[in-house]
Amino acid sequence: MALRYVAYYLPQFHPFPENDEWWGKGFTEWTNVAKAEPLYDGHNQPRYPTDFGYYDLRVLDTIRDQAEVAREHGIDAFCFHYYWFDGHRLMEKPVDAFLTDKSIDMGFCLCWANENWTRRWDAAEHEVLIAQTYGPDWELRFIESLFPYFKDPRYLRVDGKPLLVVYRPQHLPDAKAAGKRWREHCRKMGIGEIHIVNALVHGNNDYEQYEFDAGVEFPPHNMKFHGVKEIVPTYKPFEGYPVEYANVARDFLSRDHSRKRIYRTVFPDWDNTARVKNRSLIVLGSTVANYERWLRGSSSLTRANRAEGDQLVFINAWNEWAEGCYLEPDRRHGRGFLEATLRVKNGMSMVDDIYDVAPERVRFELRQQLAAIPEEARDAEIAKLRAAKIREVADLDGKVTLLKQEASRLQSGNETAPEPQREITETAARSIQKARDAQAVEQPQPKLTTTSPAVLTMPEPGSIKVPLKFRVAHRLYDRPMMFKAVRFAYRAAKRVVNPSSATEPAQKKKSNR
Repeated sequence: MALRYVAYYLPQFHPFPENDEWWGKGFTEWTNVAKAEPLYDGHNQPRYPTDFGYYDLRVLDTIRDQAEVAREHGIDAFCFHYYWFDGHRLMEKPVDAFLTDKSIDMGFCLCWANENWTRRWDAAEHEVLIAQTYGPDWELRFIESLFPYFKDPRYLRVDGKPLLVVYRPQHLPDAKAAGKRWREHCRKMGIGEIHIVNALVHGNNDYEQYEFDAGVEFPPHNMKFHGVKEIVPTYKPFEGYPVEYANVARDFLSRDHSRKRIYRTVFPDWDNTARVKNRSLIVLGSTVANYERWLRGSSSLTRANRAEGDQLVFINAWNEWAEGCYLEPDRRHGRGFLEATLRVKNGMSMVDDIYDVAPERVRFELRQQLAAIPEEARDAEIAKLRAAKIREVADLDGKVTLLKQEASRLQSGNETAPEPQREITETAARSIQKARDAQAVEQPQPKLTTTSPAVLTMPEPGSIKVPLKFRVAHRLYDRPMMFKAVRFAYRAAKRVVNPSSATEPAQKKKSNR
């Protein structure tokens, strides 16, 4: 069995009585998503869905369409979050509708979200909305509630065993004893063996202490580095925690799971501003290319370290819109994350291994460099940067836009630049020509480097020449190398199909002589 991708799925996008009571009539996850506000210039908030729109999961056609698109882009299964509170279930309608409709050709499994629901979204975490309690024989009542799902032929299995993810086993009265009772009852009731997986969250990294079968990463939980609040100039005081995508990806890829049964997990993006506002965790630099790199690395390590039937990679998530964490198409990326998933799955990924730098990091470094330049010389330096096509330069009093307009006007010869801007525009024009000349002789372009798995640095800090063209930050791919790779692959394939074609070039050379 080949590598399988499993995407977490949130079934909250529909009204239900408890949410009406707690948050107001008609509340769904979309309520928070739609009213989100940006916290700084360039902040990607609010988020706008495209292909599926602001859907209602009571409409079964939506789930059918989601499953079809997911399957077409390499997703093998949805992992539905399962909300069971000592016999009382929440958000069960979409999951049960999926189970009932056997025409939906999509694998699935369940993740028991066994934690209290509180008002942490509005900073009142002490106020519990519904508690996770454990009454008499809760173990048997819980596992029996899963039997209809376990029996479905679409249910995700490892070595023939239904897979169950438990989000927080550390909250169970006795997780080890619970696991034993689940296994015994499943054998007794004809389900057979089950595959119990511990989500590694909130500092828990040891699934073996509960005698579970495996663990699964759940980033951004359990990150191992500091935030970069200093590079994000927010409009108002910020109590959150910004980090850089490249650091998160490198951190998780550097973890050695070869001796433990831990499934790797990646995410396309993360920003829960829609839920917690200025207390959010924001992952900066969440580009399609960065996601593709992380997914490709995780897939390669999974193939290398896991047996064939045990090769699972989880993706967080399919539709966590209020956490800014979703594969579904949106206005900014379209189907970019989905298409990247399919490329990696099919072994067609051609993106390089150098992570894109967050625009916030670029702006911060440029501000630092400009601050070190005497004020009277800044205009000329900004003009040089603009000429080198760095698009993330801070717009200092509108001068960047002015430079672009004035340089074009000066080059066209249609209008004379005003006297106060003449020196600036001439500098910009000279810089543009110099950049073009450099491009013509194919001068090597500087790239960002890393000094450790978790720290992103700039080479030669303080040098204004470092960011010129910034291929890493803006994904100006090395096209000549890409074309060479494609041409090589085409010729290799041609020789496989028609071996005689390999001798054609030599024959042509002889005939030319």
